[in-house]
Amino acid sequence: MPSGIFAGLKVVDCATVIAAPAAAMILADFGADVIKIEPPGEGDMLRMLSHVPTTPEAQNEWFWQMDGRNKRSICLDLKTPQGSEILRNLVTNCDVFITNQPYPVRETLKITFADLEPLNPRMIYASLTAYGEVGPERDRKGFDQLAYWARSGLMDLIRAPDTTPTQGLPGMGDHPTAVALYASIVTALLHRERTGEGGMVYTSLLANGLWSAAGVAGGAMAGGDMPGYRANNSIYGAMIRPYKASDGRWLQFNMIRDEDLLSLLLAGLDAIHLLADERFSNPDLLWENRQIFGDALQEIVGARTSDHWLTVMETMGVPINRVARVEETVTDQQILLNDMASQTTNPEIDIPVVINHPVNVGHLTRTEALRAPALGEHSREILRELGLSESAINDLITTHVIFEPDKDQT
Repeated sequence: MPSGIFAGLKVVDCATVIAAPAAAMILADFGADVIKIEPPGEGDMLRMLSHVPTTPEAQNEWFWQMDGRNKRSICLDLKTPQGSEILRNLVTNCDVFITNQPYPVRETLKITFADLEPLNPRMIYASLTAYGEVGPERDRKGFDQLAYWARSGLMDLIRAPDTTPTQGLPGMGDHPTAVALYASIVTALLHRERTGEGGMVYTSLLANGLWSAAGVAGGAMAGGDMPGYRANNSIYGAMIRPYKASDGRWLQFNMIRDEDLLSLLLAGLDAIHLLADERFSNPDLLWENRQIFGDALQEIVGARTSDHWLTVMETMGVPINRVARVEETVTDQQILLNDMASQTTNPEIDIPVVINHPVNVGHLTRTEALRAPALGEHSREILRELGLSESAINDLITTHVIFEPDKDQT
């Protein structure tokens, strides 16, 4: 049996792909018994994301192992009366029900909050949508690239001036949204502990994209001068633009935000003479001539390696950094020592290092990572727990209401 702060908590993961299932995975990491419901056929699309052209091919199921770990899987056809009845039995006994099915699908399957709440008033019903619970876009389908990245305005904001909007990374909006959904669930669980009352919690990809963009979007909503903002940022400030060193690596000076740090930076670059140039003699002129000033810095930075500049600036206490390459994270000691990613010890998990979610409680331990389940691996086991006989289970398998994998798939 799992251990952890949520040991004994029963979670039904009736969701697909990344954000909502990842929230269930966080609960599982802290000991919850998570039953993942998957459709017949290929199961959750998350199983296939390790092998699409936009992710690195590693000849294993790394994406599924990362976000599907510590769960049990039942492969269940919810379109059948028998499958629907099994789901309702699971709901009756669960503490948390998680779904991100589009509302038209929920209504067809009768798994809306209004449908399920009478079965279990103490249940926390966790809803993830692309665009929100109400409004003209409630029923729209949307992955994080559409709802979190494009629809929120982030895709427009996060690009070099006068360039084409850049596509985001797989799961870039899903993973932070998963943490928001987890936080909503845990908040509701605390309320239930105090009052005995269950209820519905929710978040959306759009809400989380907007929250990520809040440092600019908040100004727009406050009546800020957006044309002025866009004009000011049509040319990078000298401390905003990245600089390329002689080894081809890029350096970021973004934290150089006052005159004292700028003076130290220029001293480290042996470029203090630039402050004597009348074009750069005060902050207003520095901003007005930021392109020229930045070009002068680039010429100096480009003459030496990034290692050289990192060493010089570290000695002088100037906060700069090198733009990392994701390939370097595999051996990054800062990441590994802080368990941001950890080496796997379970021989059934065929990936050497797995990235962890960022929720940490110092005095609580996470459960040992267990292999993400094969499709329908625990179907028979879960049905036994619901009290079904072996003959009834066999009938469900024969009629394709549930799916049980071959032994060589587990």
